[in-house]
Amino acid sequence: MQVPLMDLKAEYRELRDEILTAVDQALTSMQLFLGPNVQALEAEWAELCGVKHAIGVGSGTDALIMALKVLGVGPGDEVITTSWTFIATIEAIVHVGAKPVLVDIAPATFCLDPQLIEAAITPQTRAIIPIHVFGHPADMDSINQIAQQHNLYVIEDACQAHGASYHGKPVGSLGHCGTFSFYMSKNLGGYGEGGMVTTDDDHLAEQVRRLRNHGQTAKYQHKIVGYNSRLDEIQAAVLRVKLPRLGWGNQRRRELAALYDELLADCPVTTPTEASGVHHVYHLYTIRTDRRDELAAHLEQQAISFARHYQAPCHTEAACRPWGLNEVDLPQARQAAAEVIQLPLHPYLSEEQIRYVATAVTEFFD
Repeated sequence: MQVPLMDLKAEYRELRDEILTAVDQALTSMQLFLGPNVQALEAEWAELCGVKHAIGVGSGTDALIMALKVLGVGPGDEVITTSWTFIATIEAIVHVGAKPVLVDIAPATFCLDPQLIEAAITPQTRAIIPIHVFGHPADMDSINQIAQQHNLYVIEDACQAHGASYHGKPVGSLGHCGTFSFYMSKNLGGYGEGGMVTTDDDHLAEQVRRLRNHGQTAKYQHKIVGYNSRLDEIQAAVLRVKLPRLGWGNQRRRELAALYDELLADCPVTTPTEASGVHHVYHLYTIRTDRRDELAAHLEQQAISFARHYQAPCHTEAACRPWGLNEVDLPQARQAAAEVIQLPLHPYLSEEQIRYVATAVTEFFD
């Protein structure tokens, strides 16, 4: 039996007629510049996240850059985040001219460890970027309390956590800004690039709208130097077809994750944690074992797909050396990089496939 890590084709087969109709309507109208689908998706996403504003941009990376820019973060500033993330988080900080300051993760959740933040704060610190890793929200109460004490901005990197919540509040509403990616592999993904910035602040929202569109306040009137980073109308049309099924997809992920938990309960691996008050959306189902690479070879023999995020934490990458990040001691991130493996998990997997994967894992250790 072959078991894919994800299956975009299965989703497309189910939604094909709706997607093609939505795309055809968008093309027939030719309202492709921040058109009705972008505007409607922004309103729908703001409602989902419980915020006043959602602004569609070109990608999740652009969302992070623009959130930093409108908060005034720039050269000479420092931004605290974690190395356990896709490098886009670090790129965004560097692209606005600021310096990334990395702290380690809490091993149970893989999220930024709030207990390590205060020691990293300097007079140059301007912001904190917690990442809701693999669909599990970071400890936002602790992070926001520290930020308030030190007058720092908080930008949520929610690019892996569409629909997750923290003590009843949706991610994207827990900081000064939230940022999302609609890359194809996300819990809500398009068929190209796309992103969103969320905020309750009217001024920040207006600044993002201006920044994404060459700094324009009106046609050919440019108050600031901006970017060409508008969410595409075709992508918005696709995302609007998919959005009503996000809740179902997340619930299905939770059900399948619970089945994995049950089947692997007696297996010598560490299964994912869900902290109290958190609603995990399992963008990835991540287990830990000190025999990770041997297990990966065994799964490959059984035609089971897997992933290993992140085999090279950002601070070990050559691109990060100019900022001295390779000299930072982050033992939890390094250990996780040697131990984690992601098993197949997506809404279109069958319970039979989950059982097949769990059996393969168990048999390896037996």
